[in-house]
Amino acid sequence: MAIPLLKVTPKTQNQRVDGYEIRNEDAPVMYRLTSSASAADVDQVIWAAYRQIFGEHMILESYRQRALESQLRNRLISVQEFIRGLGKSDVYRSQVAELNSNYRLVDVTFKRFLGRATYGQDEQIAWSIVIATRGLHGFIDAVIESDEYQQNFGGTIVPYQRRRYDGRPFNLVTPRYNDYWRGRMIGIAVGGSAMATGRSYQKGDRDLKVVRQGIPATFFNMTRTIVVPERNYQRDADRASAIARSVEIPDMTRDIQTPQVAVGRTEVALPYRYIPAPAKTKA
Repeated sequence: MAIPLLKVTPKTQNQRVDGYEIRNEDAPVMYRLTSSASAADVDQVIWAAYRQIFGEHMILESYRQRALESQLRNRLISVQEFIRGLGKSDVYRSQVAELNSNYRLVDVTFKRFLGRATYGQDEQIAWSIVIATRGLHGFIDAVIESDEYQQNFGGTIVPYQRRRYDGRPFNLVTPRYNDYWRGRMIGIAVGGSAMATGRSYQKGDRDLKVVRQGIPATFFNMTRTIVVPERNYQRDADRASAIARSVEIPDMTRDIQTPQVAVGRTEVALPYRYIPAPAKTKA
């Protein structure tokens, strides 16, 4: 008997309310496959699905699912089934599912398949039980067949981020680089020892001192012990002022004899002086 999904009270989120924003470059682009779509339109739908489910950093030639692409081009499957196939692919398992805990896998999958983040830890716990009981494929089926997916995307629309105000788009969030993945990689590097828990180290040819230095927690503790000397800005300002006052400014004036030029008074003719006076006539 399958364990039913735990009830989760959703928080008020922007993607659950119709908005009145003016469309701009941040508005989501909807890719829909219709019966009259051309070959170029199908290519756009396929690459939009790759960008949304795999992410911008995972669009590689070796990651392409050519069998699913061929079925979609020939209209043998719908966009919904194409998205389901990407979620069940070995690429999604190795590059997303196996690199995260079940809680973060739920959050990453919701962002890429439902276009929203999880409502909190309660929803992550509820859906992590689905992963534990049904596996990855059963979890993908449950998300694809959920009422939320059907109401927002149906069988013809590629999932997209339904509302974004700040932060990076969901398909740019790298699932690999987090604390859980780093801890696993360090555990693999020391041969599966209990290094992450700090209990004991597996004996071998490795230098345990070097191994301990590679633990992120040890590095952070070391950085906290570093004492950075504080600079006394008031003392530096007083020292700079004293140096400025003690500097003697050299005399840059030049001793040059300037010739004296005598300026005399200039005769200035009054207006109309050049006009001759009228001749006197005898009576």
